[in-house]
Amino acid sequence: MSGHHSHHCHHDDGRAAGEVPYGQVPPGPAVARRALLAGAGGALMLAALPGQARAAQSRMPDGAARASAVTQGTTLVHADMHNHTVMSDGDGSADAAFASMREAGLDVAALTDHATLFAIDGLSSGEWRTTGELANAANDPGRFTAIRGFEWSHPLQGHINVWNTSDFADLLRASSPGGLYSWLTGRSGGLASFNHPGREVGRFNNFSFNASARAQLVGLEMFNRTDDYLFEGWSSGLTSPLVACLNAGWRPGLTGVTDEHGTTWGFHEGKGRSGLWVTENTRDAVFAAMAARRMFATRVSGLRVDATANGVRMGGVLNTGAADVRFLVDVDRGAAWDGKPLRVQVLRPGTSAPAVVDVVDTVNGTVADFTVPLDAADGNWVVLRVSDPAAANGSPGPAGHPCNDFGVAYTSPWWLRP
Repeated sequence: MSGHHSHHCHHDDGRAAGEVPYGQVPPGPAVARRALLAGAGGALMLAALPGQARAAQSRMPDGAARASAVTQGTTLVHADMHNHTVMSDGDGSADAAFASMREAGLDVAALTDHATLFAIDGLSSGEWRTTGELANAANDPGRFTAIRGFEWSHPLQGHINVWNTSDFADLLRASSPGGLYSWLTGRSGGLASFNHPGREVGRFNNFSFNASARAQLVGLEMFNRTDDYLFEGWSSGLTSPLVACLNAGWRPGLTGVTDEHGTTWGFHEGKGRSGLWVTENTRDAVFAAMAARRMFATRVSGLRVDATANGVRMGGVLNTGAADVRFLVDVDRGAAWDGKPLRVQVLRPGTSAPAVVDVVDTVNGTVADFTVPLDAADGNWVVLRVSDPAAANGSPGPAGHPCNDFGVAYTSPWWLRP
């Protein structure tokens, strides 16, 4: 166990605004449409207006303050970048989705219906346009960022979310992961994520690496719905998706998503979501944070996680071969978790499962400060996993593995470059 110390640190929230055009779709009448979309909820939009109390719903108490205790210049926003509607295999009308997610307390939300083959159980061109119109209507720069995306869906190779493109690719336009990467690299600004990684047997052609798409492949889902994907497939003899993806050469940030298919988007405590560190809550700033991997995966609403390694923020590159690396880790869930014991695990490349080179005990609302010797010869990445030692991982790995406890959050990786 490394020596470490901690302190409390709280800041006030602060946000800025700025209008951002979306693809090639003209903006809609935001306020009128949002009022219209209140639907059966009636008070839905009233409750979501800035500065007013939200309607009583089954959601956790307000979370931690939005300013990091270890870095400056950015604000935390809570995001869910993977959601479905009746436009693919979801149950709910797309007209209601963004209002529901805003009402549930999310700051950033995306609709990503499936793109399959010939619009069978998936997006049509008309539905793609409609998704863009709904996102523009719900988008409220500075307060709520609404995003259109799609989920490229191959039944054997896996599913990949894509955001910030003016068109979409189904299996006719891109029949393989490699085909999708080629399509993506032809669209500057487009960003993508490996979804529920390892669930489909082909595993993105075993995470076959495409150097030209590396910068745009910004996400790897570690939490999807209520599941921790660290050991997905391990019991069947497969490699941890985290290890397989990062060892292959990809450099994704780590994310959590609801992957909602019902009608109560955003209102599910315990399902995945992401924290993004943005300069302002706008589309441009959200995509910039994703491109920089300034994000973390969690399944706890209102959680704040930020971390540095020798002063480099998560998602960044450590220009070091072999060195002692000092980590500062800010984890806070607010008053609801005051005094709650937590654990930080330092994950490094392994063969079938990640190696854990240190485990540090901490407490909610403090900054864990510890130093770990790292050597790029042992592998070029390091990830921090935050866990609750009092609960079990529902999908455990090897017997006695330190990550067989309940995952609370993952930082994005750091990459070691001698």
